[in-house]
Amino acid sequence: MDRSRSASDKQVVAPASERPLVALVLSGGGAKGMAHVGVLRALEEMHVPVDIVVGTSAGSAVAALYALGMDVDDIEDRFIDMDWLSSFRDSPGRAYKPVRRKMEDWRYPIDPGIGVGREGLKLGRGLVAGQNLGFILNELTSNASLVRDFDELPLRFRAVATDLETGEEVVIGDGALATAIRASMSIPGVYAPTEYNGRWLVDGGIANNLPISVAESMGADVIIAVDISDTLLDSDQLTGAFSVVGQLTTLMTRSNVEEQLELLTDEDVLIRPNLDGLTSADFFDSSRIMEVGATATRNAAVALNRLRVDPVTWAGYQQRRSVKHFTPKLISNIEIKDDSRLSSEFLLSRLRQKIGEPLDAEQLRDDLRRIYGLGYYETVSYALKSDESGEGSTLVIEVDEKSWGPNYMRFGLGYEDNFENDTRFNVAANFQMTQLNALGAEWNTGVQLGTEPYVRTEWFQPLDYGYRRFLLLGGDYQREAYSVFDDQGSRVAEVEVEKQEIDISLGLELGAEGELRGGYQRGYSSVDDAFGSSGAYSDSRIERGAWDLQFTVDTLDDPFLPSSGGFLGVNGRFERPGLGSDSDYDRTTLLGIGAQEWGQQVVVGQLYGSMVTRGEAGVESYVSLGGFRRLSAYARGEVTGADAALASLYSYRRFGGPVVPFFAGAGYEGGNAWQNVRDASWNDVIHSWNLFAGIDTFLGPVQLSTAYADDDHWTTFLTVGYSLESLFIAP
Repeated sequence: MDRSRSASDKQVVAPASERPLVALVLSGGGAKGMAHVGVLRALEEMHVPVDIVVGTSAGSAVAALYALGMDVDDIEDRFIDMDWLSSFRDSPGRAYKPVRRKMEDWRYPIDPGIGVGREGLKLGRGLVAGQNLGFILNELTSNASLVRDFDELPLRFRAVATDLETGEEVVIGDGALATAIRASMSIPGVYAPTEYNGRWLVDGGIANNLPISVAESMGADVIIAVDISDTLLDSDQLTGAFSVVGQLTTLMTRSNVEEQLELLTDEDVLIRPNLDGLTSADFFDSSRIMEVGATATRNAAVALNRLRVDPVTWAGYQQRRSVKHFTPKLISNIEIKDDSRLSSEFLLSRLRQKIGEPLDAEQLRDDLRRIYGLGYYETVSYALKSDESGEGSTLVIEVDEKSWGPNYMRFGLGYEDNFENDTRFNVAANFQMTQLNALGAEWNTGVQLGTEPYVRTEWFQPLDYGYRRFLLLGGDYQREAYSVFDDQGSRVAEVEVEKQEIDISLGLELGAEGELRGGYQRGYSSVDDAFGSSGAYSDSRIERGAWDLQFTVDTLDDPFLPSSGGFLGVNGRFERPGLGSDSDYDRTTLLGIGAQEWGQQVVVGQLYGSMVTRGEAGVESYVSLGGFRRLSAYARGEVTGADAALASLYSYRRFGGPVVPFFAGAGYEGGNAWQNVRDASWNDVIHSWNLFAGIDTFLGPVQLSTAYADDDHWTTFLTVGYSLESLFIAP
């Protein structure tokens, strides 16, 4: 086949002697795409230069990195060290959420991306929007952030994607390099499609998984094609739903691969790594997969030998490929491209990048993660372009509002059972209306049904574009029941405490992790014996009115099973008759949590205290310990008083992998409750020891634990979704 080059075709790497123009074509295949890195390694060992790289899906990522001049060693290291699972999650991590969002996490951990509009419930365009994948690709391609024509790269490059509307092949040769890769890798139903020049693009494997035809159209004389696509399974191997879905995917891509293979000539080289037993999801076998690719390439040495060049020519080739021509200049302008209801000043106020200074990529990614953590956007990304003078760079910030917003649903489930006399089961749902005005007002309503009913509605009004200052107006209803026990540990009564309250507060963000808020609360409480006699007074209505001041810092990576970070919360409540209260007292509550990870072992410490510092509190504001992680050897309410203190230390170890994250550990809890903390002594401290094991789920940890106290108390708990923070944040 005659593959003549037109005069218009660009050749960046000029040969030192006459040699064919070589194109490397890399197919898609998910995690198996790391075999392409091994192919590059072996080609470099043989001194086989390539001039054009074309890729589909995972192949486009490897091809792009090589085209922009990245060293193979660097590509290898990045792929081995990469947190691949993060690319299948959108959340940048809990650390990037504002404190008010974190306060909701423990009650509503299930965030499935359900929107609510006039037409009903709405879902996103994929299980994953691709936010973290975008950050990863931005970082990987940062050396070519100013490139808009892929023929200007050290090696000419093309990515192949599929038009979602027509099913047509789309060859991408310009634009942002990260966007091109992202479009080529957008697995339908998994990743949301990527917009490119007014078209919605998905994984290129649907249209052309081995784009030999693209390399031909670019004038290649010789094509090295690397096919890692799956082979069809026989009937004996189709044993489950996943294998059937995989077979359908293979059927979809195999036909276009076979069509492309027919374009190969005797001058071309086909490399097929033996990837039997490996799947497109085996990201943690990267070293093994790379070696398989290298081995397959070395086995093709006879066919590749004629493409080798002498050491001098190879050195010149490598030098020209590695030259960096794309160093970003000073930032001369910041451009905001968004389709949201919020003012552009909102985004600008949350960026720390200064005009006239070099790009601080790490700081910028940190700022964009915090913007994404607000929950308004499907994707938040950035790009660079040369300004009109050519002396500076324009930083382009692009945000895409969630297609299923701006109103969202979140859910939660909590369960606690000691297999004796205390079972607590609650289901919760939260409805959030966002971007209600240019400053980003929100209306948030949560409902919890079960043994501890709870309703909270709240208007959040920022007082500036950056959310640094805000106003909260809210109201809530809650009911909690706990048992009363005699000295022998027998349950003699059950007490119900019911509260209704409205509140208004002003708040201030303290950096990225802290918050200070203070305000006025007004309402009433009632205390009733559901059965038996608690010995406590009952009153149909106890008026309450108080000033409230709260300081919170939250850097925990997880509200249920943290492995790093900390939490510090301090709350002061000041009830006064002049504020409408029947009581006259001050209460201070403190909770501190710290978590540290060493390999697979995690240690978590907790210190809690709540005490009346002035006056006398009624039973409606007593602190109830007992229950899971609250002196676990005792039932809820078995340790109750006006003042309480609790210290705990837990250590657990992770087992299994990311799909089945088991854990097991042991812990100690010490504390008690008193009518007056001044009457407390070290002899009063209750010591509770426990063992626990479980699995981390989207509902929070599901765990089974057993606890023993030094007065021969034994208790076993089954729990779902218990959070340490609930001691402080729970109403």
